Parts: sequence; C-alpha cells; structure tokens
Amino acid sequence: MKYSLVVDGKSVTVDAEPAMPLLYALRSDLGLNNPKFGCGRAQCGACTVHVDGAPTRSCVTPVSTVAGKKITTLAGLGTPERPHPLQTAYIEEQVPQCGYCINGWMMTAAALLRDTPKPTDAQIRTALAGLKCRCGTHMAIMRAVKRAARTTA
Repeated sequence: MKYSLVVDGKSVTVDAEPAMPLLYALRSDLGLNNPKFGCGRAQCGACTVHVDGAPTRSCVTPVSTVAGKKITTLAGLGTPERPHPLQTAYIEEQVPQCGYCINGWMMTAAALLRDTPKPTDAQIRTALAGLKCRCGTHMAIMRAVKRAARTTA
C-alpha cells in the first residue's frame, strides 16, 4: 500500500505493508539516518521522532498509523544556519560520545522544552526516563537541556 507522510516538512509517499515500522520507512525508503535502530522494542529511544509533535518510538509504530501526519526527525528540528537550541547546547556541553543515542534524547527533550519551557531537574529526569546511553553522558545531557531551556526562555 502507498502511504503519504509529511517528513521534516516535505510530502513523501512510501510503499509499505501496513504493519511495517515507521523507522524502516524513514531509514530504508527515505534514506534518513537519524532515527536509529536500537532495541526494536521501544525501550531505548534511539528511534524517537515526533508524530504531530509527540515523541514517538518509530520502531514499534506501524507506518499505516501515521499516514497524513506530520513527522519530525532530528534533521527537522533545526538547520545548520539556525540550529535548534538543543543542538547548540549539545555542542556547547560536549555531550556527544558515540552519538548513537542522541536522536532519542534530543527529540524527547525538544518536546519537553516546547511544552515546559522552564523545566525543573525533576521534570527533565522524568521526561528522559527510559532513554538509554551506554556512554554515560547523562550529566552532560542534563546540562545541555538546562542550557537550552535558558536560551529559549
């Protein structure tokens, strides 16, 4: 079946089985490289995208359920000329290690900052609970989210 999607502001069509995960459509059919396949069970967050603004684990989201919806990937948060405040803060706080998990952390934090522009430490921890980073950059991530909150407030 053919499904029309809006990905990072562009209308696209994918030919897929209804149950195919959105992640596969984004990576294999559309050639995007920043939602990542991590666990395939919605437990690590590496595949997180926004669907109509809500952080969504694309590895378990059937493409048929997002037809006609607005999908934003990490590449759609900002541009090199106008990066999202989180993208800038991640660089300034030197968060990236291996970089594999960053997609999930940034996409989840971006939704948090949109809905809660001045989050407390507890709100940040609650929003980011369940995301996995094997490199242990959790404290740098917290600093980056707080820095981004200061620049967007």
